[in-house]
Amino acid sequence: MSTYEAAGVDIEAGERAVALMKDKVARSRRPEVVDDDSGFAGLFDASALLRYRRPLLATSTDGVGTKVMLAQRWGKHDTIGIDLVGMVLDDLVVCGAEPLFMTDYIACGKVVPERIAEIVGGVAEGCRLAGAALVGGETAEHPGAMGADEYDLAGAGTGVVEADRMLGPSRVREGDVVLGLASSGVHSNGYSLVRHVIKNASLDLDTVLPELGRPLAEELLEPTRIYSLDCLELARSVDVHAYAHITGGGVESNLSRSLPGHLGAVLDRSSWTPPAIFEVLAGHGRIEQRDLDRTFNLGVGMAAIVAPEVADESIRLLTDRGLPAWVLGEIVTGAGEAVYG
Repeated sequence: MSTYEAAGVDIEAGERAVALMKDKVARSRRPEVVDDDSGFAGLFDASALLRYRRPLLATSTDGVGTKVMLAQRWGKHDTIGIDLVGMVLDDLVVCGAEPLFMTDYIACGKVVPERIAEIVGGVAEGCRLAGAALVGGETAEHPGAMGADEYDLAGAGTGVVEADRMLGPSRVREGDVVLGLASSGVHSNGYSLVRHVIKNASLDLDTVLPELGRPLAEELLEPTRIYSLDCLELARSVDVHAYAHITGGGVESNLSRSLPGHLGAVLDRSSWTPPAIFEVLAGHGRIEQRDLDRTFNLGVGMAAIVAPEVADESIRLLTDRGLPAWVLGEIVTGAGEAVYG
């Protein structure tokens, strides 16, 4: 007799996972969330947008990439969801949008309720850190397509920004200051190269390297810093012109996306010291500087472009909030590119 369970799909395990994650998801709740007892959709009270004169909805979708493979190897699943939130919701804040809510999607070879609850718990915690609500999601079991211990996750988020408060290239002016906002480590980009280095250099994830002071896996699985609330507070307090989320492509590539065609950014590489993990990867992988620049954030997780007269105030505000920031460069006449001086 053929049954869904015999084919590898355990419906009861999925229901247990939902029960286990319920309390964790509740921690990300916002007052605008409306309950839907059926569970088919997440509801958000749009009347909250009436405080805006011309609200623009912003949306973003992304995944974590191959960082999930290290989480699976190390058996640590409670922070990979934070990485997902960083990838999705911190893209929204670049245009000045306040993240409102998010949904997630997990595909796995086998539903292990405790593991799924850990993953979703991380997503919920990330949403809480970003000030957004996790309003729904889906867990899909794909036996035969994925191994029992394999999973992948993705998500989508929605935010809102007042039309005349939207940030971006059109606001950037010559003489503006570029601020670097510190990353918490590798974040969620470049892990295909990370895994290549680990394999070719025969590195053990359990190894405590002297440069790191903790196992390599712990360093590589350090969750992505969530910038949303810090960036929103900075934009409310001072004259911010643009942000750039430093993800795949590195600092130069992502900052260039926030520049108008007639201006450029000159960056000072000596203005900060990248975290030790990047030196470890470069040394063991014999990675040249250009490839490091094009692959990793190198310690800069977000960049802010601000009016020169508020640069010092901006740094103080961010530092007081526990986010290290510094002058990374300046805006000059150029061709829409950020380069190291």
